[in-house]
Amino acid sequence: MRPLHATAAVLTILAMGAAIAAGGRAVLHDENARVAARAQAGIAAQSKAPATSAIPQPKMARPEAHSRPIDPKIVAPPQLQPEELERVEPRAPLSDLALAGPPKPPKTKMPDDWNGTKLFQPVASAAGVIEAKGYSVAISGVDIVRQDETCTDGGKSWTCGTRARSAFRAFLRGRAVVCTVPPEGGRDLITAECRVGNQDLGQWLIENGWARAAKDGPYVETGEKARMARKGIFGPAPSLSGLPPAPAPFAAPTQPILDPSPAATPPTDSTATPPTDRPTPSE
Repeated sequence: MRPLHATAAVLTILAMGAAIAAGGRAVLHDENARVAARAQAGIAAQSKAPATSAIPQPKMARPEAHSRPIDPKIVAPPQLQPEELERVEPRAPLSDLALAGPPKPPKTKMPDDWNGTKLFQPVASAAGVIEAKGYSVAISGVDIVRQDETCTDGGKSWTCGTRARSAFRAFLRGRAVVCTVPPEGGRDLITAECRVGNQDLGQWLIENGWARAAKDGPYVETGEKARMARKGIFGPAPSLSGLPPAPAPFAAPTQPILDPSPAATPPTDSTATPPTDRPTPSE
């Protein structure tokens, strides 16, 4: 049986080789036919074209367009056509300083667009008047209580002007006052609204009774309440009972410290002898 199998295998291999060879010859024949057809088409085209068509035409070199072409023979750059230009985005600045523009002129403050001028270390010269930074400002809506003004309580007079000024100074101590005054101060007394933070100075003076409300002013009602409550200058005189007694006046001595009388002069003895323990001079 084995020789029969070997014979069948050999025959199969021979059949496969014959089929492969036949297919190769068919493919080669088709390729040769296509090549021949292309060659005939090329020959026909060349026969119809002119004789100069076989010469290659030189290509014109187009100059490269630059944003700023400079001709060394002339000073000014040559003119460029609009289609040769290209707009690009500007380079980002290297720092924020490059964005800074020229200084703007100072803006003149007007009463309708300022928030006030700060006055540091204000001093109250009276209840309702402050002086600071070359300004002398009277609080608007307030009748100033002078320093030498006196008030009467039950037939007894007391210095309410000094007391009101002291209370106003204690309130202003160490604070900055903002007043609606011009940027530059002057010698004249200016009437203006002032505040410390959100506290209106005129409201504080009238509410605590350390000033009188001006007629037809914004603090008339507040002044009446302070008067009815007997606050500040409308109240009684301050009690001095809790203060220590005033020191007794200093009495000058009746006898002078240096008495020029003869009794005060010590006696002198002309017969006094020198001390005996004095060293002898060396020779």
